Amino acid sequence: MFFADVLETEGLGNRSYLAGGARAAVVVDPPRDIDRVIAAAARRGVRIVAVAETHVHNDYVTGGLELARLTGARYLVPAGASVAYARLPVADGDTEEVDEGLVLRAVATPGHTPHHTSYVLEEAGRAVAAFTGGSLLIGSVGRPDLVEPRLTEHLARAQHASAHRLAAQLADDVAVMPTHGFGSFCSSTQANGDHSTIGTEKTSNPALLQDAEAFVKELLTGLDDVPAYYTHMGPANAAGPAPIDLTAPERADARGIARRLAAGEWVIDLRNRVAFSEGHVAGSLNFEVEGQLATYLAWLIPWGKPVTLLAESAEDITRAQRELARVGIDRPAAAAVGSPADWTTGGAPLASFPRATFADLTAARERGENPVVLDVRRDAERADGWIEGSVHIPIHQVHQRLDEVPAGTVWVHCAGGMRAAIAASVLDSAGRDVVAVDDGYAAAADAGLSLVSPAQH
Repeated sequence: MFFADVLETEGLGNRSYLAGGARAAVVVDPPRDIDRVIAAAARRGVRIVAVAETHVHNDYVTGGLELARLTGARYLVPAGASVAYARLPVADGDTEEVDEGLVLRAVATPGHTPHHTSYVLEEAGRAVAAFTGGSLLIGSVGRPDLVEPRLTEHLARAQHASAHRLAAQLADDVAVMPTHGFGSFCSSTQANGDHSTIGTEKTSNPALLQDAEAFVKELLTGLDDVPAYYTHMGPANAAGPAPIDLTAPERADARGIARRLAAGEWVIDLRNRVAFSEGHVAGSLNFEVEGQLATYLAWLIPWGKPVTLLAESAEDITRAQRELARVGIDRPAAAAVGSPADWTTGGAPLASFPRATFADLTAARERGENPVVLDVRRDAERADGWIEGSVHIPIHQVHQRLDEVPAGTVWVHCAGGMRAAIAASVLDSAGRDVVAVDDGYAAAADAGLSLVSPAQH
């Protein structure tokens, strides 16, 4: 009897898989922190005999090369992928025995990348699961615009064809087990649900319900922003990532933190946004360890800039270090545990700024304060409507476009509060007076704020 265990990497919206039989298993699209994978295999009591990549990933650093080296597993990488290390190149139709009666079959599914390959797990000759990577997702497909702009439309058409190929080859009860689509920006649209089958996708996935022309037009129109750090992931994975290093970073004291801030380095406060707003080291930035830390910090930071982490506990430092390593921010320059009082020198005053709701914003306008309203949602979110009179700078561009923020106190909002807190900390570190709107965007209308719809614009 086969098994297929899901290994979640929630912060990046991805999944890896450990699948096999009684004695042996294959790992599909492993994360960089492979200790999780090895522990999962140990719990199952199986030996990892193969590691399979569906494609050269654009959104995280793979652990596949190191996992194969440590376990002696065969490293399966699509033959069309240009990589700088030894691997077993796989082409359409190739098979790999995983365990007795259990075979992995490669199916060429270009679209997310030109070389993308899905893997079908067959038990006693019958397909039981399809590891679809960035091809057929749950209710969506992987985006086709991450490789080269000139290839985007061609790859979008290939995505449509690949989805139909999988649907035609596989029975309705075959499980669909994608890598992307659980919040990953590699998904063309946000997928819904945790589990699916080929039969379910036939009734719900636009790629299988629309003709090619309609599908491609809708897909290309709906593509969202691409995190900036993606440009570094593909080359790192093609070159062969170094093994992950999760040893504790150097300890930072108050003087060291001040020195790093003076040098222009990024000092990241991992505490929740309420605690940060009430008091923090002046110049530090707030990326909550409970939020999408890796995605947004890697998106905003100038690549290669040293990072110092501040947190209430050593556990939070360890967690953040692991998450950041998954996207190639390998080693924090330093770290400190405690409270803001421990991180400042000579009784230096702490910085702070207020938090508010949309109702508070309405009240401020009624008092005639005329605050600057900064919307830091992405373009695709803004396209559905916005607060009248608001300025729009997406969160990942705020630190580069500070001179575009009008003078005055800035009320920053997003869709829920997390990104507004990040942007508020960026503005605060630049010396601006800010108010972080910690509220759901749906409350804006209820608070009586005038909203503009696309039809009105």
